[in-house]
Amino acid sequence: MYRTHTCGELRASHINTEVTLSGWVQKSRDKGFMIWVDLRDRYGITQLIFDEERTSKELMEKAKTLGREFVVQVTGKVIERQSKNANIPTGDVEVLVSNLEILNEAKLPPFTIEDETDGGEDLRMKYRYLDIRRNPVKNSLVFRHKVSMEVRKYLSDKGFIDVETPYLIKSTPEGARDFLVPSRMNAGQFYALPQSPQTFKQLLMVGGMDKYFQIVKCFRDEDLRADRQPEFTQIDCEMAFVEQEDVLEIFEGMTRHLLKEINGVEVDKFPRITFDEAMRKYGNDKPDIRFGMEFGELNEVAQHKDFKVFNDAELVVGIAVPGGASYTRKEIDKLIDWVKRPQVGALGMVYVKCNEDGSFKSSVDKFYDQEDLAKWAEATGAKAGDLICVLSGNTNKVRAQLSALRMEMAERLGLRKPDEFAPLWVIDFPLLELDEETGHYHAMHHPFTSPKPGQLALLDTDPGAVKANAYDLVLNGNEIGGGSIRIHDKETQAIMFKHLGFTEEEAKAQFGFLMDAFEYGAPPHGGLAFGLDRLVAILGGQETIRDFIAFPKNNSGRDVMIDAPATIDAEQLQELSIKLDVKS
Repeated sequence: MYRTHTCGELRASHINTEVTLSGWVQKSRDKGFMIWVDLRDRYGITQLIFDEERTSKELMEKAKTLGREFVVQVTGKVIERQSKNANIPTGDVEVLVSNLEILNEAKLPPFTIEDETDGGEDLRMKYRYLDIRRNPVKNSLVFRHKVSMEVRKYLSDKGFIDVETPYLIKSTPEGARDFLVPSRMNAGQFYALPQSPQTFKQLLMVGGMDKYFQIVKCFRDEDLRADRQPEFTQIDCEMAFVEQEDVLEIFEGMTRHLLKEINGVEVDKFPRITFDEAMRKYGNDKPDIRFGMEFGELNEVAQHKDFKVFNDAELVVGIAVPGGASYTRKEIDKLIDWVKRPQVGALGMVYVKCNEDGSFKSSVDKFYDQEDLAKWAEATGAKAGDLICVLSGNTNKVRAQLSALRMEMAERLGLRKPDEFAPLWVIDFPLLELDEETGHYHAMHHPFTSPKPGQLALLDTDPGAVKANAYDLVLNGNEIGGGSIRIHDKETQAIMFKHLGFTEEEAKAQFGFLMDAFEYGAPPHGGLAFGLDRLVAILGGQETIRDFIAFPKNNSGRDVMIDAPATIDAEQLQELSIKLDVKS
């Protein structure tokens, strides 16, 4: 056998035991008469010792040839370590080597395989298989495994059945571009990779599976950023004969289970707020509630004076930054520059310092007196020592701008603590969203989301007012899961397609299989999908998902390790009946 023990297993209780270990050479220290080698595998590091008084000359010479990342097998006796290392679990012992086999030599790696490496991100992604040897990445992948196993355990215990659905499916509009796969046997026709298994899990409910789940790859051809990948993993779930409360109860329980089992954190009942309330208080539909700084709307107390900027605004709104009154004018000017960045897009910012003596100092003192500013402080919850930051303009835009400022200030003040967890449900989303460019409505979630009971008729008179039977689970300012109660009858689904701009023929061409299935006794059903990558990252105390994915792609959607995507040779293209016309 290659090993009797792992490199993280040996303890003082193993002293005088003959062992065989295998692994990679982390580093070697040659003192001439004595050589120490740190041997590493997935489980840890064990120190090896070669001593000229107890080791043959031939073996000493062989040990001198070992380089970083050589793969070796050693046999020897576990002995007590003279200089113990309390920083590693095996630090009380070392192995006096009696036999050494070099299983594979290694080139010098392009970066150090250490917790703190000298390799940049691009280099580490090119040599990802080396990066995985580093503890931060290795531990992240092990952590992901633990989370996914707890998910499987919880859902299986609740009676859910793991069912696989196809990857080669039909292209359907789900909000992002599809990845297309040409069919050789059906010239000129294409499969699409699924953006989600949405229609299939609904068909499983029609099929009577009752409780389905799947940890599944999904694919979306969209612009990327740190928390997005073109292929990502969902915990996809669906239940039959349920209402919204049933779904929320199950998946609130799952999240509570994960927080307890993975992080040792107990969480009480998750708060619930409506979409409208989230937008009004926080400016976005996935608020981070680990800290305050709730929005205070100031129209009533700020639009009565001769200040045109506010008087012309649709919304005047502010937040109270804790301790911000101590900021210098230079620091505040930098903050104003920050909100004027193109990524935020504000035209400027009004501020009020809430002095410790109860007075106020503002950038608009010319227009507002102390009594006015005291009302601003009351509306924003500002206390002595705080700084009120005020933005104004179009309601939707200014809320998004102030939301970005709120998150930035929380980051600067250290309020977004990764070891604190604040989940909440956001409910009662709009069913439809207006595209301001085209003037057409589209589904905020997807075309199969049901409206709230009793609101179907509003689609004809006031479609923007219709609320969806939809819900998102938010954790620490990130949407980790979202779902809805589905439409389960053909007539309602047809009405929904009509209001989304589908003709009857288009709806049948795209979703005829689902509409047909609804004619054979579809039960009421609903579900939810968690983003596993993001969930794991947040539970692991991180905001970005890349280190929790074994082989991620970069921001251009490229796998720089295998150099994909890549061109296809002419013969393959001919087999697929494809002719390229690439525009430069």
